[in-house]
Amino acid sequence: MGDFKRRMYEDYREEFSTDERFNIAYKKVKRLKGFYSHLRIYIIVNVIIIVSNVNSDFFTRNFYETGFFDFRTYSTAFYWGIGLLIHAISVFGREWFFSEDWEQKKIQQYIDKEQAKADKWE
Repeated sequence: MGDFKRRMYEDYREEFSTDERFNIAYKKVKRLKGFYSHLRIYIIVNVIIIVSNVNSDFFTRNFYETGFFDFRTYSTAFYWGIGLLIHAISVFGREWFFSEDWEQKKIQQYIDKEQAKADKWE
């Protein structure tokens, strides 16, 4: 944790430590920041890998024999991209797939279904 962030957290810890909304928001922002950091490193590293693989053989062979069309050039980006996608789903996916409204709607749907079954036999 950086010095500024640590000082800010210590200054406001007493004020916000009992506020559940602040704690939830703080955790969400921390997870979002982690994802964006992961994305930035993914882009930088994979651009370097792809450019170095393509340029290593570019001047010695003709264009179609270089690593430009080779899967090994893009394999790191592909497999790391799968990990990045899983990270994105863990950060953003909960709200996309199972929001609080979804949970309430599903509960109401099951209650209505049970009520319909009970009314059917009366």
